[in-house]
Amino acid sequence: MKPTLPPSRCRRVAAVHRETGEAELAATPILDWGHPRVLELAAEARHGNTGMDQDLLVAAHRLIAARVRPVYAMNDAQPVSRTLLAERGSCSQRLAVLEAVGRACGIAGRVRGLLVSGRFWHPRFPRLRTLIPHQVVLAWPEFLLDGQWVTVSELYGDLSTLQKEEGFTNIGGETLFDAVARTAVDWDGVTCSSCDLSGHVLADLGYFSSRDALFLEHGQTLCLPVRITADLIMGRRAA
Repeated sequence: MKPTLPPSRCRRVAAVHRETGEAELAATPILDWGHPRVLELAAEARHGNTGMDQDLLVAAHRLIAARVRPVYAMNDAQPVSRTLLAERGSCSQRLAVLEAVGRACGIAGRVRGLLVSGRFWHPRFPRLRTLIPHQVVLAWPEFLLDGQWVTVSELYGDLSTLQKEEGFTNIGGETLFDAVARTAVDWDGVTCSSCDLSGHVLADLGYFSSRDALFLEHGQTLCLPVRITADLIMGRRAA
């Protein structure tokens, strides 16, 4: 039987719809949160948590980290349900799963579009630098928590606290998706520390009601023919 939201959650979803508008909670081709796989994950994230939205998102983040293996997939427009079926996904695809679970639980979401220099990924691919695009379109999620938009960078705590850990180096198996659990991912240079990634940001593309809207306006990093080829080569390669 298809999982459904409890009546109290349905009422809350309706209330948040009125406050934020349809787009920040709606299912989209990427964020297909009405799919049974997404609803099942959302139900598991809700189970046993304190009832606070932020705690629910942290629980969901940990579940995704444990169950969706990080790989170098290239299709940012892949539906979340397909990522869950494959049990593997890129950093972007795993973040999309988190957004979809949030929406399934009545937590409004949006993304900030960032144009990031391809040099940011050079440490991860020292022998393939010539193949890395000069710039990458990055969808960085935010969630509406207690009436304020909170970036995924601060899901586990504020940046000033998280910056005490070593910053994200883009080397080894850790991805940006994983890094937010232990360190500050600072795209704006507010930490003045090794966590400051602002030097890699070429442009701030603004806020979008969904990653679908961002990619519709600015496109994905790679054009379709190149993306398909790259995905065949890198889509199963572990991060």
